Amino acid sequence: MGLLTGKVAVVTGAGGGIGRGHARLLADKGACVVVNDLEPGRAADTVSEIVDAGGTGTPSSHDVATWSGGGAVVQHAIDTYGRLDILVNNAGILRDAMSFNITEPDWDAVIDVHLKGHMSTCHAAAAHWRARGKAGETPNGRIVNTASESGLFGQLGQANYSAAKAGIISMTIVIARELKKYGVTANVVCPRARTRMTESMPGADEYMQGAEWEPENIAPLVCFLASDAAADVSGQVFVMWGTRIHLMQGWQRVHTLDRTDTDRDKGRWTPEELIARKDEIFAGHLTKIPRMGFGE
Repeated sequence: MGLLTGKVAVVTGAGGGIGRGHARLLADKGACVVVNDLEPGRAADTVSEIVDAGGTGTPSSHDVATWSGGGAVVQHAIDTYGRLDILVNNAGILRDAMSFNITEPDWDAVIDVHLKGHMSTCHAAAAHWRARGKAGETPNGRIVNTASESGLFGQLGQANYSAAKAGIISMTIVIARELKKYGVTANVVCPRARTRMTESMPGADEYMQGAEWEPENIAPLVCFLASDAAADVSGQVFVMWGTRIHLMQGWQRVHTLDRTDTDRDKGRWTPEELIARKDEIFAGHLTKIPRMGFGE
């Protein structure tokens, strides 16, 4: 019996790179895997690798950037294997540009593929699990969404990508709250790896070298989060790089400026007061814009 024997999984963007690694390891651990990729040949190649290794998989080329396409991928799993247990959203593209140069089509394309592409499948999967819950089952569903450190810290020239990835993180936390009562978890993995999508980024040839950048490195964490052993892990954000797993936590209050009890009759702040007390507002916490780089 494998770790995921009897489970049915959907992996989007699984025709290559990180998604391919996810699909292959999920299948190796016993899951039946729907391999989704917009390029049918790439999806079929991953399925062939799964089958050749003794696993079970089926290809899908539905476009998750559309609401109907995302729903069709989930329905394909249900029609083929009778259920869905694991949803791994990984599909993505880059259309990098500075904020003063970016075009509306490039903005829309990235938001559609990443943010809408994650929500389209999550929406359909959540509806499936809710229906099963109302029928008296405990679905024990698993969602693993893919974000990026660009969504955590912001990356020069990636306003569209950073916005989409930050949105995925917030969206996942909401879904984790909403589906908790059905036994469904939702988590986020932010991978660092060399893939067809990232190898064109500035600095990739210099920094993205060696085993720690192999896209298959991310799959073990995804398999863990997809397993029954992670039933109590939800709403969490991880950065994965090589063998390093960083647990990330969100915004936290670092300082508060308020009027004293004896000073409250002055009412709301004035801009001039805030200027005069600028140092008190930050109390040493004013930081530079965080830097994100391959070597960090």
